[in-house]
Amino acid sequence: MVHADHKGVRVHPSTALPTGAEVLAQLDRIRFSTEFDAPERARKFLAYVVGETIAGRADRIKAYSIATEVFGRDSSFDAQTDPAVRIEAARIRRALERYYLIEGHNDPLVINMPKGAYVPTFERHVKMHSEPGPGLFVVARPNSPFGSSRQPWAWVAIAALAFALGSLAANALLRSITPAESIEDMAGFRPNIPKLAVMPFEDLTGTPYSAMITRGLTDEVVDNIARFKEIIVVSREKLDGSPERADAPAYALEGRVRLDGEKLRLGVRLVQRSDGSVVWANNYDESLATHKIIELQEKAAAAVATAVAQPYGAVFQANAMQFTRSIPDDWEAYACTLAYYGYRSNLSQQTHASVQECLQQTTRQFPNYATAWALLSMTYVDELRFQYRLERSSTVSLEHAVEAAARAVELDPQDVRALQAEMLALFFRGEVDAALAVGARAFAINPNDTELVGEYGFRRALSGQWRSGCELVSQTVERNPGPVGYLQAALAICSYIEGDYVAAERWARLADLRANPIYRVVLLAILGKLGEEEQAQEEQNWLETNVPGLLQNIRKEIALRIRRPEDQQHFIEGLREAGVTIPEDGA
Repeated sequence: MVHADHKGVRVHPSTALPTGAEVLAQLDRIRFSTEFDAPERARKFLAYVVGETIAGRADRIKAYSIATEVFGRDSSFDAQTDPAVRIEAARIRRALERYYLIEGHNDPLVINMPKGAYVPTFERHVKMHSEPGPGLFVVARPNSPFGSSRQPWAWVAIAALAFALGSLAANALLRSITPAESIEDMAGFRPNIPKLAVMPFEDLTGTPYSAMITRGLTDEVVDNIARFKEIIVVSREKLDGSPERADAPAYALEGRVRLDGEKLRLGVRLVQRSDGSVVWANNYDESLATHKIIELQEKAAAAVATAVAQPYGAVFQANAMQFTRSIPDDWEAYACTLAYYGYRSNLSQQTHASVQECLQQTTRQFPNYATAWALLSMTYVDELRFQYRLERSSTVSLEHAVEAAARAVELDPQDVRALQAEMLALFFRGEVDAALAVGARAFAINPNDTELVGEYGFRRALSGQWRSGCELVSQTVERNPGPVGYLQAALAICSYIEGDYVAAERWARLADLRANPIYRVVLLAILGKLGEEEQAQEEQNWLETNVPGLLQNIRKEIALRIRRPEDQQHFIEGLREAGVTIPEDGA
């Protein structure tokens, strides 16, 4: 089976090289697949370079020949000043990666286009294993400092107010719905969410080359931000008129590009249009090389989009702090999404109940709001995985989660939050392969969404793909500007499975989710392996007092989360060593 991870598809050449017929058959699979997300020109591009290669004319594949024979350009085409071929090649590489992540993971051949060239490669795949072994994980150090964009003081305030924010927004939504109003009457309405205008970036160098790079950066930033559904990117025409208009963007993103020899500096700032205040600003410096322009643009644009538009990004932080003071009457639904992410900072049962109520009311008032359905689905999943609603069965919670996730995906199949919810619902229903396929699809749509990537990586790890999954979680901890306690707890489990119990405890202590029962179970197993009997007894006493019956049913709970029997047994060993009485399997 082809092993796919965030770095692409891993393949291994067979001693028997693929025949031309086999390559052409694989090309047809790709070109006619809906998961090969590329325009017709890119499909023709791929068919041309594949055809030339199997015909023995790979040495003739140049940017010039592609431009003239595929794109129809005339003989004046200059690849040094016109990046059309490079841009299309980058699009093909992304589309191939997406295809092999989702639909093509069992295909007999892998067609690839290595960066820096247009000549494709053809390789067979072999089965690959992903069992953990010594030195397997690449995990960020527990004592590494937070990135400069993370502001712990802000998350303390938002977490403290999440309960009140959820209750306030829920009450406002309840008041806004009268018995005479019906779902049908409201079905066409969508709630207010932040709007952002991306202004054309300014070229400070003033050469044709710098102008080309600047235009490309602007386009890439727009494309990357548009993948986040918690924010709306609007055209600059929407800036006409007063920023106080109801439909006017509240924020504008401005950028300046300067080339200095082999260096490029991109300066970006987020401006609140009502008063011109700068909400956020940053500089990105890159080494400039002609053959890496596309990669440079993609990297810089991804960094900007992640910093600005993700759930814990600059726009979120500005609105969250504003809404802790007051919530405008027409922003209650969006306030519920802020409350959800505030709840994620501490994962407490009390905050969970308030936020869930708020999201339930939001989906009643705005039944076409896909993000609200997705977040609501994940609160139902949390009832099951965090042992919140002990008064009703886990089956009920899971059914609600599946239904809400299905509604979210139906409303917007490209919303990665909807796909994240579907992934989690499938995972806890035991459909692990289907869950990971959905996660791969979401990752291909928006690899810059750290909320999605961290959860997807954790699902992969828990399913047995510890190496690639823990790498994704580790990268997310470094990139996420918001609270990362949940992901730090995930890294504690990664370190535990690797056998590094000292690192596991450090990660668990950093996470500090003491209101969460499953966090306590993880810490209990770690303490058992470290021989910390007194501390382990304290954790066991807390669990027996606050979640009676959880430890008596712990085998089932572990199996619900950790999929491989050998990993389950490893975790149970730690609990036994902590003093928990666990019958033998089947006893």
